[in-house]
Amino acid sequence: MNKWIDSKSLEDYREVTDEELSEGLRKAVLQVKRNLPEFSEKFPDANSEKNFYAPGANTGWTTGFWSGEIWIAYENAKDSEEKALFLDAGKKQIRSFYERIEKKHDVEHHDMGFLFSPSCVAGYKTAGDELGKIAALKAADQLVSRYQPVGEFIQAWGEMGAADNYRLIIDCLLNVPLLYWAAEITDNDNYSKIAEKHIRTTMKNILRKDNSTWHTVFFQPDTGAFDHGATCQGYKDSSAWARGQVWGIYGSAIAYKNTREPIYIDYFKRIADYFLKHLPDDICPFWDLSFGNGDENEEPRDSSSSAIAICGFLEMSKYLSDEDAAYYQSLAKKMMASLIEKYQVKDPEESNGQLLHGTYAKKTPFNTCKNSGVDECVIWGDYFFMEALNRMLHPDWNVYW
Repeated sequence: MNKWIDSKSLEDYREVTDEELSEGLRKAVLQVKRNLPEFSEKFPDANSEKNFYAPGANTGWTTGFWSGEIWIAYENAKDSEEKALFLDAGKKQIRSFYERIEKKHDVEHHDMGFLFSPSCVAGYKTAGDELGKIAALKAADQLVSRYQPVGEFIQAWGEMGAADNYRLIIDCLLNVPLLYWAAEITDNDNYSKIAEKHIRTTMKNILRKDNSTWHTVFFQPDTGAFDHGATCQGYKDSSAWARGQVWGIYGSAIAYKNTREPIYIDYFKRIADYFLKHLPDDICPFWDLSFGNGDENEEPRDSSSSAIAICGFLEMSKYLSDEDAAYYQSLAKKMMASLIEKYQVKDPEESNGQLLHGTYAKKTPFNTCKNSGVDECVIWGDYFFMEALNRMLHPDWNVYW
């Protein structure tokens, strides 16, 4: 039988200190600086191998997260020389993303936000990079091109309209902020209208009765009606994939930020409550929330899910009552204390990443995954860890999403 911590016992965990946050971010920025010689014009793979990332091309869905690390480092540089170093690297990354969207290389999917928000939008927001602005707007147009009016959602992957891919996935809640940014920049509300329709469809269909979430929802192409849900990257369809659940936490917070519709606070609290009730004793989740303390503790953790959840708690706390805001801020600080103590890379000889013990995907008898990045650094975990540190130290930070 699975056992998790008693949710009441969360009160007994300690919060991270300001000194730990400052030192954690200092180490993270230094790690980015160490990696620049190898990764200014190259990109880390989605996950490490034996805790070290190899350099590669700007392809796949994850390369923007490394760029985001560079921009957070730029904003926290210790002097003008270091700031110039990060700025140069960030601009090189933007040129790569501009070329990618111009040539339409590996962009036939919904992950334009993951790619272009922490790279190009970030470069425009922090350094006024005009090429970043142009590239990100082109990416927003690419994302809009995947909108399905029948069903009112952005199709994740595959041939447009194909029955076997007529679906959305919960991850896209972090892609649609690119559309809100584009609407603001261009004063064209078509972007935001599509974003809102996609969010509404997602939240209406992705949440199960027990407040766990599907990873993906399929629709009927002729009517747009719900067909079935699945959890392709979780342990099995009926389980709750940890990273999917926290995309729901952060995604519902951003949905409220952009729409101010109270229902997204309700969704946030329900999704967060399920997550919190399925944490093991160090409050960093296993890769699937069906696992808990006990015989299953040989299963790998997913530290990236913890980092994403922290960002979601901090974002939503901006819009809640003082009591609720204090509750989620405290949870974020407690989870961060665990990440810094047990998961942050402290020694560059150990890893060139930021956060150990992440899981990209794990094969089970019930899913279609292959083992990828099991108990490794994962690049989005590194990025969201830095974002969470930055949010805590700079509450008024202009976020990239």
